[in-house]
Amino acid sequence: MADSTDLSRRTFLKVSAATTAGLMATGNFAYSAGSDALRVGLVGCGGRGTGAARDAVVGADNVQIVAMADLFEDCLDRSIDGLKQEIGDAFQADSNHRFVGFDAYEGVMASDVDMVILATPPGFRPAHFKAAVEAGKHVFMEKPVSVDVAGAQTIMEAGEAASEKGLSVVAGTLYRRQPSFVEAVRRIHAGMIGQVVSAQEYYMTGPIWLRPRKPGMSDMEWQCRNWYYFTWLSGDHIVEQFVHNLDVINWVFQSHPDSAIAMGGRIERVDPSYGHIYDHFSVEYVYPGGARVEAKCRQIVEGTRRITNRIVGTEGIAELHPRYSRLVSHDGQALYEMPEPGLNAYVQEHTDLISAIRTNTPINETRQIAESTLTAVLGRESAYTGQELTWEDLMSSGLDLVPRSFAFGSMPFPPVPVPGKTSLMRAPWAEASP
Repeated sequence: MADSTDLSRRTFLKVSAATTAGLMATGNFAYSAGSDALRVGLVGCGGRGTGAARDAVVGADNVQIVAMADLFEDCLDRSIDGLKQEIGDAFQADSNHRFVGFDAYEGVMASDVDMVILATPPGFRPAHFKAAVEAGKHVFMEKPVSVDVAGAQTIMEAGEAASEKGLSVVAGTLYRRQPSFVEAVRRIHAGMIGQVVSAQEYYMTGPIWLRPRKPGMSDMEWQCRNWYYFTWLSGDHIVEQFVHNLDVINWVFQSHPDSAIAMGGRIERVDPSYGHIYDHFSVEYVYPGGARVEAKCRQIVEGTRRITNRIVGTEGIAELHPRYSRLVSHDGQALYEMPEPGLNAYVQEHTDLISAIRTNTPINETRQIAESTLTAVLGRESAYTGQELTWEDLMSSGLDLVPRSFAFGSMPFPPVPVPGKTSLMRAPWAEASP
């Protein structure tokens, strides 16, 4: 999340005892505690992964970080230094449980951990999640969970295996753990604004980081260090970032969309150093029953910022904003309003997961985050190809963007997608250019 209206990744916001007690009573925000240490492994030691490891320790009693893995040693070392300062004795990852390289995740899976945090670029998520489930680990995985259809199918298959094994899986779709969103969606489902007929979704914000290519840096290293700008690694920002809002609208409709027609492109980030992703998208999704959703996202300097979800019903309108939720009738009468009480959803994700593990009451959010990810992929592919696409078009395409093997060295990548020329059935590596 990259806007001032979002909850901080870095700061734990204290909540009053009364607010906390009220949340516990709903059953949605369970307290977790246990006498035995819960051992956690971290795969992906960037800012989000390091933050998630800290959040797991903050979110429940007696949690230890005991194993860590990253593609790059400098990222691993930076994360270690930060966690030692932030979580103190809860950091227990000794030198024998620190792994580097493309296969580093295997070391964490082979370690004596109860739970793993998956926070690498999402192109790697399907393989890592499958390995975690095969190793019998409970999982927290950041959103999104894939960049293409093949990866999402791997995620869903592994999610089914997790259910069979009684494993818990929680995804990083934090809006589902913000109390104002939970209550607003409950009231929408109860009919407070009537039948939902349309919606508008916005994630319009500024640019993100760029890491310049250094002399001697291989193609693969450059792409992995700048993973956000390559579709095979990030899915493009409609997938990596806007998935939060698209998850909300799937939650409201309790369904994925039937189709999408979209447009997008590059108007500011046109230099090759920005890889091949777009800097703006506009998508019209059609949901079951014919409801239409306008979804807009962009990352452009000095543009007006707007991050919110507006749901239109036959009897009123709901706005679900990162700082509050508000429902009003069409004549302006207030139906419900709740400011976000300050609960840190980044922490609550781990509180809920660890509670499920310790009480042996599994929760599994795999399918909902896989479908939300695919909703974003559907919009991206409609914009990339210039075609209106159905859900069936996407799922039958077998779209697979991730290489079969990884090594540092030469790594060509496809050109910037051109609507009307780029194919949904493309073989990205066959059309790659150095």
